[in-house]
Amino acid sequence: MKTVLSGIRSTGHLHLGNYFGALKNFIELQHQAKCYFFIADLHSLTTHPKSEEFHSNVKIILSEYLACGLDPEKSTLYVQSNVPEVSELYVLLNMITYKGELERTASFKDKVRLNPNNVNAGLLTYPVLMAADILVHRADWVPVGKDQEQHLEITRLLARRFNRLYNVNVFPEPEAYNFGNNLVKIPGLDGSGKMGKTEGNGIYLIDDQKTITKKVMRAVTDSGPVTPGSPMSPEVTNLFTLLSVVSEPEVVAHFREQYDTCKIRYGDLKKQLAADICKHTLPIRERIEEISNDNAYLKYVIEKGTSEARASACQTMELVRKAVGFKVFK
Repeated sequence: MKTVLSGIRSTGHLHLGNYFGALKNFIELQHQAKCYFFIADLHSLTTHPKSEEFHSNVKIILSEYLACGLDPEKSTLYVQSNVPEVSELYVLLNMITYKGELERTASFKDKVRLNPNNVNAGLLTYPVLMAADILVHRADWVPVGKDQEQHLEITRLLARRFNRLYNVNVFPEPEAYNFGNNLVKIPGLDGSGKMGKTEGNGIYLIDDQKTITKKVMRAVTDSGPVTPGSPMSPEVTNLFTLLSVVSEPEVVAHFREQYDTCKIRYGDLKKQLAADICKHTLPIRERIEEISNDNAYLKYVIEKGTSEARASACQTMELVRKAVGFKVFK
């Protein structure tokens, strides 16, 4: 059975892009592979989250994972910092990673440009910690977005380098797993591209009906088609993409016909879109609230997941320590 690993930072909430883009596929995948899902709280430290919000952020994300359908009886769900073997492997991999390799990553360059006053060492070595997350479980598949492909390539590089340097075969080279044609790309409401936390253009699973409606009604559009069959602007295309994900086919066909005949009223389209989004997200929101208030259940999930994750990680680190040459005095 293949091993799959995926993580999400512990800052912010899950949004429609997370849910329709990958989580729905994870729900199916957990029945077909050994899946590890972790909350990347160590990664989030690169942006210096407030300590008083740190644990609550982790709790929220865990509750949202569970509410979406991830099953702790089928998958391993854990918090990154609860598995110290990740940090140990992170240190060891840093010793075989070169500064120039990390400085050339596109994500590091982007973050330096956007946040020149917060260029910390953790930001530079972010791909190494990501490699440790993956390699500590010797994962075969890693679902990654386009912006993470370079990081996965560094993971593959470090796996090869470690095996070659110590003349072992400890680490497999993980492959990108993109779900093929099943991966839906959810656009943001501002017409700028994908939905995301950083962009501030998302609808979150925790949003209530009023918030969702307000966000959708503010979505960027244009002045409307000039002639029948006019091509759609990127902004309107985004709205139709969202509609195709959350609405019935006949609803999409109706508004498409309205657009093609220049009868479209974007206000009507947005109202329908908001209502159909709510049909998907409001039941999830109810489950999020229920789960987040069940501390006993959350404790059970984390204790079970931590035990399973550490068992896997300890097996890997035993091989790693032996390869490096660490020995216990007798």
